[in-house]
Amino acid sequence: MKLICTLAAAAITLAGCAASDSGTAGTAAVPTAAFAEIKGVDGRLLARAGVRAAGHSVRIRLEAAGLAPGIYGAHVHAVGRCDPPAFASAGPHWNPTARQHGKDNPKGMHMGDLPNLVVGADGRGRYEYAIADGTLAGAAADALLDADGAAVVIHAQADDYRTDPSGNSGARIACGILLPR
Repeated sequence: MKLICTLAAAAITLAGCAASDSGTAGTAAVPTAAFAEIKGVDGRLLARAGVRAAGHSVRIRLEAAGLAPGIYGAHVHAVGRCDPPAFASAGPHWNPTARQHGKDNPKGMHMGDLPNLVVGADGRGRYEYAIADGTLAGAAADALLDADGAAVVIHAQADDYRTDPSGNSGARIACGILLPR
């Protein structure tokens, strides 16, 4: 009789676990990282970006391969769309704090403002940068990966770090949609 009671108790416990798990089957986990392949107007891969949650910040790694030597403005944009040729579909810079553009602007900076990307003679450039107080995903109003996503955009010229809204960084020449991982 003791064995039957033990088996019955185990069956009830397992049934209870199955019932409680079924309620979360459709719930997606909050991503802790995202990745983008950044392509030019012609569809050629020019750079990659990786973004990850890191405490009370979002860390971004940007790596270019195939750009002409020079200095380029780079920004995280508020919409996860990259329709060529102008990539205007990526919207404005990610700016949940409603500030002006640039680290040198007394009313700045956007959370999506990134350092300039310096590309050497070999067509390569890279950096890692922490976006302080950024949230990658979740229910927070300032989450980067919100309902309409986000993109990383490379501009034709260097960012002057002060002129609103985009640092006089010129045309958008490459764009990549950040996809959660």
